[in-house]
Amino acid sequence: MKTAYLFGAYLKSRIKVIAAFVLFMLVFALVYTLYHLPLEPVVYSAELVTALAVIFAGLDWLQFYQKHQRLTAAINAATAGVGELPKPRDLLESDYQTLIRVLAENRAELISQFDNRQTDMIDYYTLWAHQIKTPISAMGLLLQTEEGDRERTRTYGQELFKIEQYVDMVLQYLRLESMSSDLILVEYDLADIVRQAVKKYGIIFINKKISLELAELNCRVLTDEKWLVFVLEQVVSNALKYTNQGKISIYLDQQAEKTLIIEDTGVGIRAEDIARIFDRGFTGYNGRMDKKSTGIGLYLGQQVLDKLSHTITVTSQVGQGTRVSIDLATRGFEAL
Repeated sequence: MKTAYLFGAYLKSRIKVIAAFVLFMLVFALVYTLYHLPLEPVVYSAELVTALAVIFAGLDWLQFYQKHQRLTAAINAATAGVGELPKPRDLLESDYQTLIRVLAENRAELISQFDNRQTDMIDYYTLWAHQIKTPISAMGLLLQTEEGDRERTRTYGQELFKIEQYVDMVLQYLRLESMSSDLILVEYDLADIVRQAVKKYGIIFINKKISLELAELNCRVLTDEKWLVFVLEQVVSNALKYTNQGKISIYLDQQAEKTLIIEDTGVGIRAEDIARIFDRGFTGYNGRMDKKSTGIGLYLGQQVLDKLSHTITVTSQVGQGTRVSIDLATRGFEAL
């Protein structure tokens, strides 16, 4: 199929030469006819010219095919530059190759400039995220020593906690690209990891009067503790955000190996939004109604789980709650 396509492309590129050859043959035939020459020399001349044309066409086809192969190799290696191009056949081909080289050099320079700007931006925001934590911690200490309306102080503390969470999310987002070099895969007690994630949101559970049902989690999982805690925090945060009353339950699925379930009695997710909740920036109907959703938390969570060889699925029903399943049965890794 590919050879037929190449041969068709070759014929198309040589259509003018073929048309000229046919035209010349017709002219010779017409001249021979007008002068009433014998048929035998006419046929002999036609056979000789056709044989020479076939030989030259074969050589030209071979050159065309080799040039195509070298150009294909250059295209495949284009990320590192144009590579070695075929020898130009004429001045126009030489001009085209010069143009290609100039464009490739400009592209490489633009990529280098972009990478440098990207690195500078990441360094700046990483530094900013670390520096902003200092005043956040100071404000937290001031609120703890604040005397007065305890309800108002608790509300301020809750909002300050949200700011800290968003800052942590920025840091994790910046680290996501280099996450692979930061992974430490060890077997951990799942109960300890879950408790770390839940404990962080104690103030939200208390303020919203949401109860927590935490079942026995007698399970050890091969994972990276820091990153898995981050993912669980995003799931618990979402559950708390969209649950106004009732409870959040965390337990192991009895029907699947090492599958953690985080289930809430919140507002639920519309069926048309389920397929897109892990898209970056997607907030869905609930996020638009809440007007505080960033659409980043679940996206980051899924990216992290993919790198950890874990999977996450969500089922939900509007008005009845949401069920998040995280498959932690990692396969293909060995603990350190």
